[in-house]
Amino acid sequence: MILVDTSIWIDFFNGNINLQTDSLDAALSEGIVAIGDLILLEVLQGFKTEKDFKRAKATLGTLEQYEMFNRQMALKCADNYRVLRRKGITVRGTADVIIATFCIEHQLPLLFSDRDFLPFTEHLGLTSALSEI
Repeated sequence: MILVDTSIWIDFFNGNINLQTDSLDAALSEGIVAIGDLILLEVLQGFKTEKDFKRAKATLGTLEQYEMFNRQMALKCADNYRVLRRKGITVRGTADVIIATFCIEHQLPLLFSDRDFLPFTEHLGLTSALSEI
């Protein structure tokens, strides 16, 4: 299984073609894509029309679902954020810390294009799904 970051889903639903959306398309065909509740929220709240919202909700609803956040994850996320801060790296978004930490803890590769995930691959063991597909 792989997790796919919000920005890739946005590109996918907007019809943008790039390495990541091609990889997502291939992973969907293989049936190896899962989604986390936080990512589901971020993706669905971005749709302007009811028709597009319902289509995306139905599509994403077919995927394996993960609950990404609880007390244990909050503590692990804080630890990971602090490790990166000690190295002089500031991650801009809390959601990215949660997504990366969840993937690290559950050994799930993450398909992403956001550079904020790179420190997690370089210093904390996050696996890029591009190397897995």
